[in-house]
Order: sequence, then structure tokens, then C-alpha cells
Amino acid sequence: MHTKPNKLVALDEFVEQHYGARRTTARETFEEGYEVFKLGAMLQEMRKENNMTQEQLAAKCGTTKTYISRIENNASDIRLSTLMRIVREGFGKHLKLSVD
Repeated sequence: MHTKPNKLVALDEFVEQHYGARRTTARETFEEGYEVFKLGAMLQEMRKENNMTQEQLAAKCGTTKTYISRIENNASDIRLSTLMRIVREGFGKHLKLSVD
């Protein structure tokens, strides 16, 4: 069976092809969703690196396992103050933000 080779494209090119140019509604919606995904993935990775369950992390920072799960699975918006508390109390780190 002969298959066609996939044409590889740069991520920026792929995103533009599928979601449009920057500053369009579709692209902005995609970008916001991607940032939420990255945040959830980052928290999950930090939790696993610290050998913690969602329940353990929740207990350390005064929230619930369900809330931690929702953040990790991109199902919940998170307040900045809550994110800072999770990072500070849950992981003993400080949150730094930047604007591009």
C-alpha cells in the first residue's frame, strides 16, 4: 500500500491556515483557548513532578480536587489570585507574568 507523505508546515502557518490571521475573531478565540490549555498542562506537569495527587494539591492550597481537575482539563476559568495561591501554597513557587 502506497501512502502520500505528509507535507510538514510550520506551526504558525498551520494556525493561520486553520484559524485565520492574528487579530481576527477566530484566531483570538483559538489563542485564548490555547493559553488556557497551556496553563492546565503546566499545572498538571508541576503537580506530577512534585508527586502530588489532585487531592493533595487541593488540600495544600485550600481548594477542591474537582477544581484542580477542571483547571488541568481546561474546563474552568481561573482567577489570577487563585492561580497565584495554587503556585505559592501548592508548589512553594512564585508566579511571574509577561505581556507580549
